[in-house]
Amino acid sequence: MAHMIPNSVIGAVSSVLAEYYQSHSKLNVLFMSAGASGEPPEGNMETKCSAWLKRCNDDESLNPLAILGLIIQQFMDLNPVNSQTAEGQQRIAESLARNQLSYQLNGFITLAGASLATKSLADFFKAGDFASVEAEFNRAVSQLNGDPHAAITAASSIIEALCKTYIETFTLEMPAKQSIAPLWKVVQGHLGLSIDPTLEDDQKKILQGLSSLIDGIGAYRTHIGSAHGRGLEPPTIAVMEARLL
Repeated sequence: MAHMIPNSVIGAVSSVLAEYYQSHSKLNVLFMSAGASGEPPEGNMETKCSAWLKRCNDDESLNPLAILGLIIQQFMDLNPVNSQTAEGQQRIAESLARNQLSYQLNGFITLAGASLATKSLADFFKAGDFASVEAEFNRAVSQLNGDPHAAITAASSIIEALCKTYIETFTLEMPAKQSIAPLWKVVQGHLGLSIDPTLEDDQKKILQGLSSLIDGIGAYRTHIGSAHGRGLEPPTIAVMEARLL
């Protein structure tokens, strides 16, 4: 199976996270939020981590490396304020490197030396790799409390990637400006979802609402999301707003 987590990485991650979190409940929330399958395994925390990661390898509906990225994201993105954290991050990074893998900021695990552009959301859609798409969705959800700006950007990116894939699949004309609104306009027309004067009022309301939702997400990304930089004082946003999007 592709995207398997190497056993040596499982060992390093399990040891480091068990020592860092020191709480079964925190580990349970961490793994379940990342989309790991099944109920929490039995055993001490290191055993639990190891068993859960191996279970991800055995689940053909998952992309284990994408799940792993979400699981270690919070720890690996920490500013190493003490030697214990720094040593744990180094141990995980070295274990990944020995297996020709690399951790990237925000929970991405790639082949060592590869850029994140090597495998984009659009690539996942084209390949039918919906486990990876789901992992991106889970990543957006996991960022709601800690980084709602990034969650909004992720929501917009998922829609943009889906629209681009649809346009390319049906060989439609790609708009010059490939942001969410122009992309959706092309897809909307091809699907027959454009607002037609002959439609009933209820139908118009539904289609207008769908278009407003897409436009709103794009506007949030431009004005509040993290895609265009944050500046010294980024606009504030409530977690409930990001969750709605």
